[in-house]
Amino acid sequence: MGRLGRITRRAFLVTSVAVAGGVALGVWQAKRDLPNPLEPDEGEIPLNSWVIITSDGYAIVTPRAEMGQGVHTTLAALVAEELEVPWEEIRTLHGPAAQAYFNGALLRAAVPWPDYEITGWKEWLADATFVLPKMLGLQVTGGSTSMLDGFEKMRLAGAAAREMLKTAAARRWGLEVEDVRAENGKVIAPDGRAIPYFDLAAQAADIEPPSDLELKPRSEWRYLGHAMPRVDMVPKITGRAGFGIDVRLPGMKFATVRRNPKLGGRMLDHDPAPALAMPGVEKVIALEDGVVVVANNTWLAMRAAEAVAIEWEESPHPPTTPAQIARLEAAFETEPDSVMRDEGDAVAVIARAPTDKVVEAEYRVPWLAHATMEPMNATALLEEDVLTIWAPNQAPTLIKAKAAALAGVPEDQVEVHTTYLGGGFGRRAETDFALIAVEAAKAMPGVPVQVSWSREEDMTHDFYRPAAMARMKGVVNEEGIVAFYGRVSAPALGRQAGRRLSGVASPGPDRMIVEGMFDQPYGIADYRVEGYAADLDIPVGFWRSVGNSYNGFFHECFIDELARAAGRDPLEHRIELVRRVHEPSAKVLEAVAEMSGWGRSRREGVGRGVAFTYSFGTPVAQVIEIGHADERIRLLRAWIACDPGIALDPLNVEAQMISGMVYGLSAAIFGEIGFEDGAVIQSNFPDYEALRMPQMPQVEVRIVEAGKPLGGIGEPGTPPSMPALANAVFDLTGKRIRTLPLGKFISFA
Repeated sequence: MGRLGRITRRAFLVTSVAVAGGVALGVWQAKRDLPNPLEPDEGEIPLNSWVIITSDGYAIVTPRAEMGQGVHTTLAALVAEELEVPWEEIRTLHGPAAQAYFNGALLRAAVPWPDYEITGWKEWLADATFVLPKMLGLQVTGGSTSMLDGFEKMRLAGAAAREMLKTAAARRWGLEVEDVRAENGKVIAPDGRAIPYFDLAAQAADIEPPSDLELKPRSEWRYLGHAMPRVDMVPKITGRAGFGIDVRLPGMKFATVRRNPKLGGRMLDHDPAPALAMPGVEKVIALEDGVVVVANNTWLAMRAAEAVAIEWEESPHPPTTPAQIARLEAAFETEPDSVMRDEGDAVAVIARAPTDKVVEAEYRVPWLAHATMEPMNATALLEEDVLTIWAPNQAPTLIKAKAAALAGVPEDQVEVHTTYLGGGFGRRAETDFALIAVEAAKAMPGVPVQVSWSREEDMTHDFYRPAAMARMKGVVNEEGIVAFYGRVSAPALGRQAGRRLSGVASPGPDRMIVEGMFDQPYGIADYRVEGYAADLDIPVGFWRSVGNSYNGFFHECFIDELARAAGRDPLEHRIELVRRVHEPSAKVLEAVAEMSGWGRSRREGVGRGVAFTYSFGTPVAQVIEIGHADERIRLLRAWIACDPGIALDPLNVEAQMISGMVYGLSAAIFGEIGFEDGAVIQSNFPDYEALRMPQMPQVEVRIVEAGKPLGGIGEPGTPPSMPALANAVFDLTGKRIRTLPLGKFISFA
């Protein structure tokens, strides 16, 4: 592709078609056409913002970050399915940072109801939430929304391009468009004459697509619903895939960052002389909280950064983990930030219940790092009033806007190239790593500078998954769970991230404190969930599954405790309670029971735990089986059942479910970020472990399609993994561990 610069091309109607039917809120913003941002090279003809016809194939713009989750493959399949082109002839491009590629599903989760309750007028209002991301141009990969946003939009893009090509061919032949068909990259006449798409593309580009596009029924899908070859597979296997850290440009300099280890503190003074005295070191750039050191290579830059003599300010945060936990505890003495669920009168039922029927428990989880395999990095080049950035990122339009302000250049003179991401998990939805590269580019105009963070800087300057606590009460009788009362204390992630990324704190209750607890489809008559915003401003961010990651643990461990206190089988009772509210979720639980042979006699020395979480539109149930191994515990088998509504690529759904589970199991066994003297203790994988291949259980995944709407797959596999393992530990050992990581209390093989 050529430079993806200022927009001059005609608008494309797909966005308007996708919201046909009207939205009362923001109708003009919802329906107005968005300009096509593509500036093609010679021999490339864009038919709309997503489809480019070339002489040797088809380029499909897949404007979400590819970080291993397979999003480019499935987004391309959405377009290719309708465009009628051979799969082996397509290539994908991330595309520019542009309003046309807004993620309309990004704010859908902000509506104040559980996802499984969104029907009728609630569905209408949830759909209307796409207006704000469109207005703001929020091109963000996150919240497991890529398919929810693209499912109709990308198919319409392919269908529109197909109809434009058919119209061009029909006009050339003097036929009606209904008389021709598109097949295998050609338009074919009734008599068998055929014209390749490329020969029609220039004429088709000037044709408006019809406003009444019809999409193929599922019965005719060739690509969707099938396991497709990953478009990133060969490049990654052969080493040709370009990650951010692989960027190389003529005359490039290499840099690293060193920031105050006492989180949130500034740099009071520094002496760059020891670093500048090292041959090959070119510049030491002062930041508010540290330095960027530029050199001839990255290793030299890292050595030189350590040589800079720096006086640090103390951290403004509570300096130790116990002091921070005290803030979580203190939040319970304040007024609730939210009561997102209050059915019946759980407080009164608990107050009058016999004490032997009341169950109480307190749970705790620590801060967690994202720990992406590719450390934070970005490359920037400032030439006069043009700024170019290469970055593995999840939010290119946010980076574009903030980088323009920092560099003092017009926003339409900033170009963001999104590379492959070596892991994201929400960390690369932030902008800090790209802006530090812009600082380096400002100090060295005309020179491309790549800033690579050391693993230690990355892990000690993350936007962490919040530490959180839950105080739980419930009532049981011989029939099962009668009342459920959950209170959760955590930092207000939504407000903090809103201030940081948009300059505006999210109004109203912070849903993220209680997501994964208030919105679970359990039919318990007396059910109350309160959220408490802890007075902690330690940087927190979007960690894979966000609040569901800790509330899944709290909720599902306590459901297990309550079921066992009532003398009920924990899986059978879940099915009974969930069926009262949401049949598709009950079917997922039934599937995992069947897969695992739950209820059948088990071998001596083997324990099993079950957990269920509904998150990001997808119910997921997991059973984890463990056993003794030389006074340690070994993961043996795992079963996962999920219902994503439509399995657009079954193999990819399976891969993401396993990936999410492994990420959660790593956190459950090992994950912990602690603080001493205001600084993060953990700094690399030797003290922030992840699950290794020999520790992996044997895994089986089953996809249940019970007719529910499309759900996400990138994150829902994570929340149930942690409680399923904790419940298995109880089943095997009789120890109810209510604090993560489990590895602090028992040893895993």
